[in-house]
Amino acid sequence: MGLTRLLALVRKEFLALFRDPKSRIVLIAPPVLQLLVFSYAATLEVRNIDVMALNRDAGHWGAELISRIEASPQFRMVRRTDDPAVLREAIDRERVIAAVEIGPDFSRDIEAGATADVAVLLDGRRSNASQIVSGYISSIAAGLAADTPAGQRLAAVRVGTVARNWFNPNLEFKWFMVPGLVASIAMLVGLLVTALSIARERELGTFDQLMVSPLRTHEILIGKVIPPILIGFVHITLFIVAAVWIFDIPLRGSVLALYGAAFFYLISLVGFGLFISALAATQQQAILGAFLFLAPAMLLSGFATPIANMPEWLQVLTYVNPLRYFLVIVRGVFLKEIPLAEIVAETAPMALIAAVTLPAAGWLFRSRLE
Repeated sequence: MGLTRLLALVRKEFLALFRDPKSRIVLIAPPVLQLLVFSYAATLEVRNIDVMALNRDAGHWGAELISRIEASPQFRMVRRTDDPAVLREAIDRERVIAAVEIGPDFSRDIEAGATADVAVLLDGRRSNASQIVSGYISSIAAGLAADTPAGQRLAAVRVGTVARNWFNPNLEFKWFMVPGLVASIAMLVGLLVTALSIARERELGTFDQLMVSPLRTHEILIGKVIPPILIGFVHITLFIVAAVWIFDIPLRGSVLALYGAAFFYLISLVGFGLFISALAATQQQAILGAFLFLAPAMLLSGFATPIANMPEWLQVLTYVNPLRYFLVIVRGVFLKEIPLAEIVAETAPMALIAAVTLPAAGWLFRSRLE
């Protein structure tokens, strides 16, 4: 292998990448948009909630329950009504996500230590948010019951539980989301850059010139692989810095081990990207092919929903997804100082994927030449 020829090809790849407006957009726009959207807008937390309250109770504790809901930071507004029809209409027209209806004997029952009558009506069209809001209201009601005279008398015999959240004490959703962006954005950029490489040569008419150059086929493939890997490392570094310095996320594990796993992660992605690029005749086809791979890869990675919740036949498909393994490593390194043995165990499947996809892409590349 001629090192000089290889370095010249790598230099040519970088020049072609940065001179092409489409490639520059791929390098800059998607990472910035993903950082902003996923870090700030994409969240499973439910805040700024509007609810409606119908209080049939004339006692103190019914009004106290509504006051506590109003004082909770998760709730933005508590609208009051005396008409059940208005309450139902508010949920039907999505003006509120939940409604609290307090029974006429609420104060008397809660002071006596009996089961108090509170109905929580939820908008089932937003099932996940409704369940979270129900948990908020139930927690507030339980705290109210504990502060009543009957609740204080029962406190001496009640079993107390104290919850402690390991690795994310305050349950900050950004601590879960941002480390995952380190993996997903590296995947997005690395796959797109690789998918565009050969397709760009065909579209610009320089592919035949590349074939008659002194470069051998394996040298061309290696020259196409190196730039996406280097760019992937740059994006991973930038997002690690952003996670630590902008979002204040702890980095507890070994950064060196993280970069070692990232190498195998990137070359496994490059194999998929070269495969797409060898099939595509134009850059538009390459971009469409890359996104055709990206969408299921994100959904089957455990990035937003646990893999264990998926059907068993679908879980089998996740084993060929490099993002599945690298997500475990990134979140483990950031949040819980994952052991080196576990990093190696998650890196091995990515190395195996790379060992299959790179030769397959090389075979397809040679077959397309013929």
